[in-house]
Amino acid sequence: MREELGLIVNPIAGLGGRVGLKGTDGPELVREALARGAVPVAPERTRRALARLVQERKETAVAAAPGVLGADLARAAGLRTSVLAGSGGPETTAQDTRQAAAAMAERGVRLLLFAGGDGTARDIVSVVGDRLPVLGIPTGVKMHSGVFATSPEAAGELAARFLRSPGSRLRLAEVVDVDEEELRRDRVSTRLYGVAKVPEDRNRVQHPKLSSHPGDAALDALAHELAGELRGLVVFGPGTTTQKILAALGVEGSLLGVDVVENGRLIGRDVDERQLLVLLDDKDARAILGVVGGQGFLLGRGNQQLSPAVLRRIGLDNIEIVAAQDKLVSLDPPRLRVDTGDPALDRDLCGYRRVRVAPGRSMVIEVST
Repeated sequence: MREELGLIVNPIAGLGGRVGLKGTDGPELVREALARGAVPVAPERTRRALARLVQERKETAVAAAPGVLGADLARAAGLRTSVLAGSGGPETTAQDTRQAAAAMAERGVRLLLFAGGDGTARDIVSVVGDRLPVLGIPTGVKMHSGVFATSPEAAGELAARFLRSPGSRLRLAEVVDVDEEELRRDRVSTRLYGVAKVPEDRNRVQHPKLSSHPGDAALDALAHELAGELRGLVVFGPGTTTQKILAALGVEGSLLGVDVVENGRLIGRDVDERQLLVLLDDKDARAILGVVGGQGFLLGRGNQQLSPAVLRRIGLDNIEIVAAQDKLVSLDPPRLRVDTGDPALDRDLCGYRRVRVAPGRSMVIEVST
């Protein structure tokens, strides 16, 4: 029987998120992430996706990259697995990913499911182009491309449904990546690397990230209003919206990092999870979060420093959301999303939340996974 599903796992994807590295492209950054105490997240998120796949379609036949690149996890999930040639040892490279993708294209799998971030998507599409449908289990730090499911469970569910229905619709999605060196200098440089075919599902596949529009008078006014209100310890998520508030406070924050202000004074710039927990120890705090344009993500995309432990320490009732009204109105479907890595916490965050969009004005919008 021909394998229906191809599986490739980038085991180091997302490794740098909680330690504030913005990504782990290259062996030096992997070593630095591990030295900072980073723990791999890709295996567990892949396990969650495969568990949902098995729940929906246990008989799925899988062609998997060897060892930690996919086969180990596919077998552990109880899937009928054939293993591609290769070592699959503990240290893997982008070339391993490309070789596995090429082998799957040659076999003609019906869907290539991969776990990684934009860099992994870029490696795969450089080989298979739009010859094979692909779907990403979101495990990276920066996931700006439109090829990722909204959560690991959504990836497993959609993969099963796609394989069950041979006539399922596909759409073209952009694969983009940002320069990590520029990111570490607080500059965003994004480039289009190709297009891929993905299953058509507006609820389970995220849209590509859209750039923010800096000239929003209502948001500028709201930033000054908030600056006058803030007291005590405040944690600011990344993004242009929160930067406006920091600028109104007279504070120079980090565009792509998490910053901490206490009584108007910057006490932590571009901090990681461990530093956040130290700063929050025995103190009441609140968090100000923006929204990822085009995708609607509130947590889990580019702000993994705000880990479940950090969010629980702050308190879910102490999270305030700020966004431009047009950013919210343009979301399709019209909801915010969370993907913290802790399904129980994600459920607690779901519901309806108030988002401040201008002085004295807010919108109520649904939050879901």
